[in-house]
Amino acid sequence: MTVPSRQGLEAADLLRLTTGVGPVFHDRACDSLAFVVPPGTAELWDLPGSRCSRAEADPGPGGWLVPPHTDTAVTDPEVLRAALGAAARTIRLADGFTPPHSLPQLPQAGSAAAGKAV
Repeated sequence: MTVPSRQGLEAADLLRLTTGVGPVFHDRACDSLAFVVPPGTAELWDLPGSRCSRAEADPGPGGWLVPPHTDTAVTDPEVLRAALGAAARTIRLADGFTPPHSLPQLPQAGSAAAGKAV
């Protein structure tokens, strides 16, 4: 299961903290992450922005974000789908974040106001 790197990294972190994640390969040339999922997943997969294909013997340039010798042999496709959805929502929120104008301005280091107690 291949997804863009940014979404894949968010999803991998979510999975590591919750259910666990199988092997994940970071393809730096394509700026993508490939999650190892059970055989047969491609026939049922339809998540926009991702693709599911047969694994190559030589995955290409990059490296293992989560190496194949983990306790989890593959990532459950439904759990991965949920994590990718949560990752997409997190990215949308982060990209749309604008700090409120009501935040106080902090004094610059070295200024006279920086040394005053509030």
